[in-house]
Amino acid sequence: MRFVRTEPVETMGRPYAHRWWALLVLCLSLLIIVMANTALTVAAPDMTQDLGLSSADLQWVIDGYTVPYAALMLLLGAIGDKYSRRGALVLGLVVFGGGAVAGSLVGSATGVIAARAVMGVGAALIMPATLSLLAATFPRAERAKAITLWTATAGLAIAAGPLVAGALLEKHGWAWTFLINVPIAALAIVGALVLVPPSKAGHQDRIDYVGGLLSVVWIAALVYMIIEGPHFGWDVKAVTAAVAAGLGLVLFVVWELRHPRPVLDVRRFTQRRFAGSNLAVALFFLAVFGAFYYLTQHLQFVLGYDALDTGLRMLPLAGAVFVGSALTGYLTPRIGMRITVTAGMVGGTAALVLLSQVNSQSSYGDFVAPLVILGLAIGLALSPCTDAIMGAFPEAQLGVGGAVNDTSLELGGSLGIAILGSLLSTSYAAHLTDATRGSKLPGDALSQAQDSVGAGYQVAQGIGAQARQLAAQASGATKPEQAAELKTQATQLAQGARQMADAVGSSFSDAVAHTSLIGAMILGVGTVLVAALLPGKESAAPAEPAELAELTSAGR
Repeated sequence: MRFVRTEPVETMGRPYAHRWWALLVLCLSLLIIVMANTALTVAAPDMTQDLGLSSADLQWVIDGYTVPYAALMLLLGAIGDKYSRRGALVLGLVVFGGGAVAGSLVGSATGVIAARAVMGVGAALIMPATLSLLAATFPRAERAKAITLWTATAGLAIAAGPLVAGALLEKHGWAWTFLINVPIAALAIVGALVLVPPSKAGHQDRIDYVGGLLSVVWIAALVYMIIEGPHFGWDVKAVTAAVAAGLGLVLFVVWELRHPRPVLDVRRFTQRRFAGSNLAVALFFLAVFGAFYYLTQHLQFVLGYDALDTGLRMLPLAGAVFVGSALTGYLTPRIGMRITVTAGMVGGTAALVLLSQVNSQSSYGDFVAPLVILGLAIGLALSPCTDAIMGAFPEAQLGVGGAVNDTSLELGGSLGIAILGSLLSTSYAAHLTDATRGSKLPGDALSQAQDSVGAGYQVAQGIGAQARQLAAQASGATKPEQAAELKTQATQLAQGARQMADAVGSSFSDAVAHTSLIGAMILGVGTVLVAALLPGKESAAPAEPAELAELTSAGR
């Protein structure tokens, strides 16, 4: 066997013999780009302290990855289809690894944000390439099983990110959460060259670059608006982004409808199976990423777990994803995707309803059942949807199909963090105001504490430090009257610090419960819409790629 595999998968007369090993490489590539986001939620406190990040800086450290990632996938997926899907994967891994190295070396907020943006560009190359190579390498009869494993890997990465970051932060700085990606990316590059056969579209049509660039504009503007508006206010930048997103979307749809070879045939969204699957993916990741955003904070700040313990306590989610994926592989061919997807979304809604019961007395045990149910729901719902989305595209557009699926995922995740994160912040600030009413807390201290749960505990710790300082002065005072007065003040401050910490914890717990209830309502309404859109079992079989190509050509 040659070191670099050169025979294109399209010219093979039989299924590729090493396709399951190739799937391992594709899943490894997927693993690191999903972990790059979830690991950062655990590394954020150390990074904030070391770099002196403001809340706005931290938000853009997280979302600097998301904007190019979401915006570029459709165009880069089409380029990969035309020139080389494996080439797109390898190039993406190189760019991603380079951005990770840069992120570990910089020492400023601007540098980390720029490095994360570079990693986002790499992820935009990698993500659609993994799905398109999977679909090209596996025969149709095995594709659903392969996609199930791909989806399970994504679920594993959501939980594994905090675990890996937590283990690294035990003995190393936050920079290692970047560097850990480098050897994995290098291994994936070697694996791609050795085990993944090259693949590209069979035609040589020119790429619709105008449509591709319009997709970049409207998706980037939409994601920027989603991030900027809820978190930092609807100022000129957010409103301008909203206008750009709306105008860009209209121009994109009009252009794609008129172009003979569009980068994405938007008529596909009139197909119930395709539209319902994309809606399900977006809504599900809205709920998953939103819940993950505040659950990791609750475990770290309110329950007091360190980074490693937080990662370990997210593992029930990962295990449940694998069980749910195995169930959907068995159930979907027998009862149809409408039932399995709807059941998964109902399960996700139930998990959020359980989280709405969280209060200041809740322990980790109260989170286990929601985590398990949410993991089962991910496994049940997402694999059939991804299979349906990929099945809607002919072989020549598998990269575009993967990009559509992944863009729905990223838009849903961005909306989840923005909408549920904004609701969480507003609810926490309101509850903290009520909880500290009459406490004589200075206005600037309350304002600082309302910024985030971490800032709230810092205020409480600051008050506690003042109490200890006064107690030390009291013990060293020479006059009994002065010592008594200082001791009284120290006691009052110590009591105030405890009350403040209790108020922060209870306020954040109440905010988690309120936000989870809103998330459950959103996902519940979405469940009804998806159930209405998805066809029943008898009409759910996807059209073969050749038939779709003929239908698409006829529609033009």
